[in-house]
Amino acid sequence: MKYKRILKAINHYFIFFLLVAFVVTCCMMLFLSTIAKSLDITFTEENLSVAAKITFLNVVLLSGLFTIIDFTRRKLTVHRPVKKITVAAEKMMQGDFNIRLNPINEHFGDESFNEIISCINKMALELSSVETLRNDFVSNVSHELKTPLSVISNYATLLKSENITEEERLQYANEIENSCKRLSNLISNILKLNKLENQQIFPKSAEYNLSEQICECLLQFETSWEKKNINIETDIEDEVKINSDAELLSHIWNNLFSNAIKFTENGGTVFVSLKSDGDYITAKVRDTGCGMSPEVGLRIFDKFYQGDTSHSVQGNGLGLSLVRRVVDIMQGEINVESEIGKGSTFTVKFKKNI
Repeated sequence: MKYKRILKAINHYFIFFLLVAFVVTCCMMLFLSTIAKSLDITFTEENLSVAAKITFLNVVLLSGLFTIIDFTRRKLTVHRPVKKITVAAEKMMQGDFNIRLNPINEHFGDESFNEIISCINKMALELSSVETLRNDFVSNVSHELKTPLSVISNYATLLKSENITEEERLQYANEIENSCKRLSNLISNILKLNKLENQQIFPKSAEYNLSEQICECLLQFETSWEKKNINIETDIEDEVKINSDAELLSHIWNNLFSNAIKFTENGGTVFVSLKSDGDYITAKVRDTGCGMSPEVGLRIFDKFYQGDTSHSVQGNGLGLSLVRRVVDIMQGEINVESEIGKGSTFTVKFKKNI
């Protein structure tokens, strides 16, 4: 590294030497020629020899001076900002995303570096946010996995007991089965969400009947709503066609219907509507369930967030995150209106041709 610096300094000096020698030589020749003609003076060989030596010495000194000035300039205006940016990048590579760089003063450096510094600061801020989300995600996943695994382990231990009745054995087996289903749903939703968030998603658009899809998705929950004696009301416009990815949109309806039935008390009502208006299609899912506060409504699309902890055993807080991601991919809109004790209404709006 030291030898490279020396060679680089010699190279810079040589460049300045050639440049100064060329400029000074041309100026001296022009000056002497003009003086000789104007004053009718004839220069002897001795005069020219002395002038050449003095000129050469000046070229050497000026080249050295310019090299020092250029080195100092580059040290202050280039090397120092590059060093700051390099150090910041190395810290970010080591996982420190709290690093922030101050802009360069116009009197002490090239302001064009400020564009790079601004990008570095933005990247650090974004990576810091991503790291926080990743840590939260890992923490939440660990917690969500631990709960059903603990249930399975506890009931499996109880099943080993010899002094249990047939009724207790069936109860423990059912609890294990339910925990396994919850674990399976959690992993399935994590994989779906990961696929949607981290891969390039290009919807396989094709025209299909959205009215039929919504009805089919709703009928999948017939057993659930009959078990709770929930009244289902629909206002679904016939033959509503949409050019979109049917599989992706099914995630929206399945999650919205599941939540509506889950949070609606026995004897309540779930209302589903679908309307076509010009180039847009609007679907609504309304329930008469527990509702939620404005504070909860702002966070329901966050991963693993469950506003109603009384129903947490029935879900994992990923369903609405999945819904929001699909809506974003489809360039649509989703809104929620809710009031505690009066239920919630989810409204989804798409263009017919996505």
